[in-house]
Amino acid sequence: MIPGSNAPLTAENPELRRVLVGFGWTVTPSRGPQSELVPMAIMCGSDGRALSDEHLVFFNQLSSPEGGMEFAGTQDVEQIDVDLDRVPEAVRKIAFIVYVDPDVRGPGNFGAVKNSYIRLADEKTRELLRFDIPGGNQSQIKAMMFGELYRHGVGWKFRAVGQGYQNGLAGVATDYGLSL
Repeated sequence: MIPGSNAPLTAENPELRRVLVGFGWTVTPSRGPQSELVPMAIMCGSDGRALSDEHLVFFNQLSSPEGGMEFAGTQDVEQIDVDLDRVPEAVRKIAFIVYVDPDVRGPGNFGAVKNSYIRLADEKTRELLRFDIPGGNQSQIKAMMFGELYRHGVGWKFRAVGQGYQNGLAGVATDYGLSL
């Protein structure tokens, strides 16, 4: 996939009920502080903002209120599982973001992050699609939207994004109406 492209999920996989969203990357070793990356998923309403502060999943909030999303272990660096049947009807899209955790190893950025990707698989771990985040100078980026899972008619599609945030988690919170 390339940034901005869309791919049908349920139209091509009508039996799809669970989507395993895997994240991966490598961090170039350095003698200084290393960036600690954290994936998160935000359930958004029709206005593009989070339904509530509880409708997000990350390492400190392992599942959504209805159980439609869970933070899980995986063969990728990190994984979030989405049970499509349990995602509330009010959710129009789920944004998948990776941010640099400033509380773990101090301020950091995506400058040393290479080979980052997001991939979607079915519950048998058969890969459905993969988006490799384009490289480049990312030394000012502190958070990045990797992609979105969104409703399209009665089904679901995925959009590859790869958009960086220089203002990190604060920018994400502002854009999605979260109080983090």
